[in-house]
Amino acid sequence: MRPVTPVGIVAAKLESLVQQLAQIESPNPTFKAELQQAYELANGLDPYLDLCTTPESPALAALVKRTQTEDWTQRFSDGATLKPLEQEMLSGHVEGQFLQFLIHLTKARRILEIGMFTGYSALAMAEALPVDGEVVACEVDAYAAAFAQKCFDESTAGSKISVRVAPALETMQQLAAAGEAFDLVFIDADKGGYLAYLDLLLTTTLLAPGGSICVDNTLMQGHPYLPGVSTENGDAISKFNQAVCEDTRVEQVLLPLRDGITLIRRV
Repeated sequence: MRPVTPVGIVAAKLESLVQQLAQIESPNPTFKAELQQAYELANGLDPYLDLCTTPESPALAALVKRTQTEDWTQRFSDGATLKPLEQEMLSGHVEGQFLQFLIHLTKARRILEIGMFTGYSALAMAEALPVDGEVVACEVDAYAAAFAQKCFDESTAGSKISVRVAPALETMQQLAAAGEAFDLVFIDADKGGYLAYLDLLLTTTLLAPGGSICVDNTLMQGHPYLPGVSTENGDAISKFNQAVCEDTRVEQVLLPLRDGITLIRRV
């Protein structure tokens, strides 16, 4: 898997430099040792986090295996723009456990997920919910939704998940019109839509009183803060992060977990 987080990208770049330095005759030994240490610090972090985190369930492990063996180059998330789906879009073990811990801390019973992919985060959250809890998962791609549903059907917690296949804003507007409210909202969809999702959550009853919003990829591989780097997703996340900081309706904290997670609550 290609590196898709700031730490993973740093580790890959340092590894490349270590390999290049090995080809140089008589390099400075102090520089070589410090470069090696920097590489080991970056490269060892994610595996150590994984090691020190409660193991994922067999159902989640099976979902990961299926996602990694699927040929996503043949699938596209948007028929108009032909944006490819990638196995790197999977939330993963540590983030899944973080979401479960967040549910236990907040006592959330109803969860709205905006952007599901193959369902790792949806299933992880469902596992942490009480028997009468519910995850409503929005997914625009019908193939990914069907792929996830097969995994849900084979798990004990999958019955707590209701999948809605449609553009997320449409589903959210329908839920708001029906007076639905959620204790926790997890946003992990198209980055250009983040601001619209947040605004709808804050201007309707979708976010229950005392509810929390968890937003994924808010570091976006470092693009929002790297000088001279401009990408469509990086620019979208940069604008989102700035808008959240300036929004007096909320308070927030950005955590450097995986590709960045921002926790938001209405004040």
